Amino acid sequence: MSQQGPIIVVSTAGRPPFASALDEARIFPVIDTGLTDAVRAVEQMHPAAVLVATSATAEPGFDALAKRIAALQPYLPLIAVDPTTRLPENALPFSQTGGNFDRLMARLRASLRVRTLHITVMRRLDGASLARTALPDFDPTRDATVLLIGRGAAYPALSVSLGERMGLVGALSIEAAAKHLNTRDIDGIVLGEGFSPRVVDAFLTVLAEDARFRNLPVVVTSDGLAPDYELPNLEIISGEPAYIAANALPLIRQHAFEAHLTRTLKSIDAEGLLDPRTGLLTPEAFSRDFATSVYQTLSRGGGLSVARFAFDPAHPRAQLDGARILSRLMRQMDFGATQPDGSVIVAFADTDLRTAHMIARRLSSVMRHTSYGKRDPRSEPAVTVATLMPNDSAKSLLTRLYDQARRAAS
Repeated sequence: MSQQGPIIVVSTAGRPPFASALDEARIFPVIDTGLTDAVRAVEQMHPAAVLVATSATAEPGFDALAKRIAALQPYLPLIAVDPTTRLPENALPFSQTGGNFDRLMARLRASLRVRTLHITVMRRLDGASLARTALPDFDPTRDATVLLIGRGAAYPALSVSLGERMGLVGALSIEAAAKHLNTRDIDGIVLGEGFSPRVVDAFLTVLAEDARFRNLPVVVTSDGLAPDYELPNLEIISGEPAYIAANALPLIRQHAFEAHLTRTLKSIDAEGLLDPRTGLLTPEAFSRDFATSVYQTLSRGGGLSVARFAFDPAHPRAQLDGARILSRLMRQMDFGATQPDGSVIVAFADTDLRTAHMIARRLSSVMRHTSYGKRDPRSEPAVTVATLMPNDSAKSLLTRLYDQARRAAS
């Protein structure tokens, strides 16, 4: 395991069993400390991760430790082993089963990879001197999207508890959930009631076998499941919906942060021309590329069409979700950018008007956001499409696109 510092183990009742598991896994150095000395140990030792025994999480000093760790750079994983209370948003839960700590090692390795990624991004940013690519002060939770799957009585309450803090996509069936996983950027899955053990086992097995989803946080809300799947961020959290949401949040938050770091690296590689939040071009880069595409199309012939996806200004989350869906699903030859008015514009290269309408409709249908297994009209964009005419310029084509949008809205 690659790590940049020691592992600190915090306990108020002697050395916990999982500390010996760290030794057996040849993870070293491991430093033991009590909760009262934990903050000082973190500041002096500059650890790679901090693991806290469950008895300490109920102590008043745990929140202070979590707050101090949250303020540090680079990212410092904090894992609470067998938590019994609601956790701070940066404290990752880990519930052991029968003294088997293999899953804890996997959880630790997964979080250390996020730390390594953060260190890499910080180093690359220092070398690149790209101000517009710099990591902003943002809340990864607000940028996260969680997929809630379920049909039970707790489903509405879970929807509210999760949706208060992050983007939410709801699915009433495993089949609907699979469709969302294939078309959206998902930062975590909460699997609620309403499914037989056989269905849950099949779903988790498929996730574990697919490299795209293996590291996703997966929270199962029902007891009786043996977490012996190759899913390092699988967690069983039962209880009231508010408690489940609070303790699922840290795992989802970490994944959202990791996804942002990955997009930031791509932005650095693109010399700052990509927006790290959406994966689309920055508005400035889009304007330049669009003008170039118009000039080349008029000079060489062919087609060029442009679509505008306009989202409800009162629902700003819809623009972010829509932009990420477009970034994920649009063709490699196409390019787009978010706009200050809450819309997203995409240019379709070598595409006539009829084909552009078909592509835009297909992309729009994926954006139909669901919270309770039903479509949410607030997330459905109003779509207008225009195509390049022989007497057009980049400016006149965009002007016609916006004029069509205004006429459609009136």
